[in-house]
Amino acid sequence: MKITKPINLVLVALAGFTFACGGGEKTAETTETVVAPAAPEKEMSLEEKYQDDPIYITGLAKLKTSDCTSCHMVERKIVGPSYADVAAKYENTEENVDLLAKKVIEGGVGVWGEIPMPPHPAVTIEDAKDMVRYVLLLKK
Repeated sequence: MKITKPINLVLVALAGFTFACGGGEKTAETTETVVAPAAPEKEMSLEEKYQDDPIYITGLAKLKTSDCTSCHMVERKIVGPSYADVAAKYENTEENVDLLAKKVIEGGVGVWGEIPMPPHPAVTIEDAKDMVRYVLLLKK
């Protein structure tokens, strides 16, 4: 029995030291604060992102009075490329605004596949440029 007493004494001392130094298992009684992970932020749509931009407002208003939405959507390809895909392909420069406005008016084929973009001769160059500026704004 004399042999176990020093061992018991050492174990008690070691347990006390571990507890005093903050070691050992954490239990519900500890004062540690557990923080729940933050909820992921909802990704803002392109429409939400630019809703107050004057270029967005003007271009969208003109697109709504055209037939563009028959073949194009903001973030999804239907018949033609999405506006976001066009914005990703073309840098937002006046040179590209002029180029794409001309394509809106004259039509074309081959850049996005074999389905042709029909011409829109009734669209004025200024209206076409406003629509293109809107589209190029929608870069992801």
